[in-house]
Amino acid sequence: MQKQKKGPCSIIESFDMIGSKWKLIILNDLQNGEKRFNELKRSTEASSRTLSRVLENLREEGLVEKRVEDGNPVASYYSLTEAGKSLCPVFEEIEAWAEEWLD
Repeated sequence: MQKQKKGPCSIIESFDMIGSKWKLIILNDLQNGEKRFNELKRSTEASSRTLSRVLENLREEGLVEKRVEDGNPVASYYSLTEAGKSLCPVFEEIEAWAEEWLD
């Protein structure tokens, strides 16, 4: 992933990159390791269309990588890149904040 050019507010730019509901759900789910498409579909409860679109977008952003294993059927595996893994402490902090402040 190439570093993005910083604009006037890097917080807003980072939310543009990772801030959608589905992006956050998928990134959080992949913290536990590599998953097949159907595993992600079950664990996130996203539709196939939504999951495909969001995974492709996360790949373009350099946060998720795809590994394809030949076979019958072909298996697609998704995992976090180094940039994606660097978000794990952020998720931990948000979870701690939510446990303290949300009912």
